[in-house]
Amino acid sequence: MIRMGFNDDVTAAAERIAAAEEVTIISHIDADGITSEAILAEAVQRAGIPATTHYIRQLDPLTIRTVPEDRSLKVFVDLGAGQQNLLEERGLTVDEVLIADHHVAQPATLPYQQVNGVPYGHTRLSAAGVAYLIAKEMDQQNTDLAAVAVVGNVGDMMARETLGLTGVARTIVDDGVANGTIRATARDLNCYGTSTRPIHVCLSYNDDPLLPGISNDINGSLRFLQKTGIPLKTRDGRWRVWEELEPDEKRAITSALVQQLLAHGEPVDRLFAETYVFPNEAVRTPLRNASEFATVLNACGRWARPLVGSAICRGDRGTQYREAEYMLNNHRTIIRELLTYIVETGVTELSHLQYLHVGNRFPDTIIGIGAGMALSKLNWRKPILIMCTLPDDPTLTKVSMRTNEWAVRQGVDLQAVLTAASATIGGAGGGHPIAAGAFIPHDVEEEFVYCVNRLLGEQFAVPDQNHR
Repeated sequence: MIRMGFNDDVTAAAERIAAAEEVTIISHIDADGITSEAILAEAVQRAGIPATTHYIRQLDPLTIRTVPEDRSLKVFVDLGAGQQNLLEERGLTVDEVLIADHHVAQPATLPYQQVNGVPYGHTRLSAAGVAYLIAKEMDQQNTDLAAVAVVGNVGDMMARETLGLTGVARTIVDDGVANGTIRATARDLNCYGTSTRPIHVCLSYNDDPLLPGISNDINGSLRFLQKTGIPLKTRDGRWRVWEELEPDEKRAITSALVQQLLAHGEPVDRLFAETYVFPNEAVRTPLRNASEFATVLNACGRWARPLVGSAICRGDRGTQYREAEYMLNNHRTIIRELLTYIVETGVTELSHLQYLHVGNRFPDTIIGIGAGMALSKLNWRKPILIMCTLPDDPTLTKVSMRTNEWAVRQGVDLQAVLTAASATIGGAGGGHPIAAGAFIPHDVEEEFVYCVNRLLGEQFAVPDQNHR
């Protein structure tokens, strides 16, 4: 249920945009930021309002200078709530700023207009969800953008902890189901790659939950599936993907997976999740379901081509999509190299943390992804922290942290940890309980790491009541 105050904020934002003579959208480069921008850009264009887009990796004293000085309404989406002081310092007035975000807001002197579900308890609604609600309020025809909003919500891990979108984010799914752009399956296999990867590969990469004898063991996964007797290839010799299986075949495999987990004393609660498939997209393509679609957008953003991702969200399946496919392949290659480096180099373990500095070997835009993938191959009970140097600013170090649902249920909140730890040494951090990042001065890295470890220890000692 959408709370009245939040609904009022959405309505006010829609009216503000509709009344604008010109709009500039400033957004983040990840999947949530790209989908947010695409939704608002499409809604504004349909309303006949001139609009331009400005993507940034982060909102900081350097990037805020690139925000244009003109008469347009500046709509900050998927950023801005936590950096309102920068908007003030830039000289932006309340008459030219609108913030549509889902991050924790920081105090500000000027009362910038903001749409943010967090103060109303809508903590599992990403910026794409906020953007969609505004677009829908502008024109009910914009409900055809529901699938794009679901990609943003899933891409920003709003569904991961709860094994499906909930609350306001789930009402957006309902819109997509109603207009035929989304097929939601309530109790499907909780696994990435179900539309594109061979089933045995799909299961071997799964780390939520970890499947004994299957996860991180592609041959073990293949042997496991062969025992079920279900054909894993088509008649022409092509490996089948999960989405192609018949319902009874899926039931047979999930039943065997349940038995495998129980036989090893593991819980089965995370084996199933609600999934979101887009039936209008071509089968066996990464645009077919929400999680893989989000990966395509992340590849575009991480390799400095977010406008390509935006074009795909707005319907391009030609030149822009082919370019995105190329970037996706390159993205996966570099991430595999990063993952291999992390695992082979090894991490330093502290009491509640494991960490590694990769120097300048990899782009700073992908180290968080590598950290998340490496966690299941290392000590999954300890959050992982990866640092790297920034070639364009040698005085700063980029920090990315990842953990899992088990740790979050113990009370771990990486966003709170990195925000607090970075503030003590003149840095800045933010994100979410399960995934967060920071920028810190490079000469205080050791001090920072030990501060993070201490704060994590305090969180593990006092579990969060919301996650019990």
